[in-house]
Amino acid sequence: MESEELSVDTSSRRFVDLTTAVGEFVGHFEDGLANVFIPHATAGLAVIETGSGTEEDLDQILARVLPRDLDYVHSHGSAGHGADHVLPAFLSPSLIVPVVGGRLQLGTWQSIVLVDLNVDNPHRKVRLSFIPG
Repeated sequence: MESEELSVDTSSRRFVDLTTAVGEFVGHFEDGLANVFIPHATAGLAVIETGSGTEEDLDQILARVLPRDLDYVHSHGSAGHGADHVLPAFLSPSLIVPVVGGRLQLGTWQSIVLVDLNVDNPHRKVRLSFIPG
């Protein structure tokens, strides 16, 4: 297995498109599986269409499903931080994408996106791994 760690700053954005970085990572391999993993309890990953309003739609849905103003038992940190800890139940901290000939096998409009609603920790690590097929 090959592996690499990315550092991502989310201080100015909730959604970070990782597709190019993951594609560059797998580009020198042939066939196998790319695993993307975010080792944080308050962020997740999604495969979505970007640039078409989907990020805003997802942001609105997450705000409705995980409102910041609920009385969360997990209540340290900024207001609504309890919702940040529930987010990974809805957006997985990992995903796997097939790789064929060094290229991610994503659909035409699919992108790999880091979703981070937590304002308390804008410095994220993302672990990329490649498992040859």
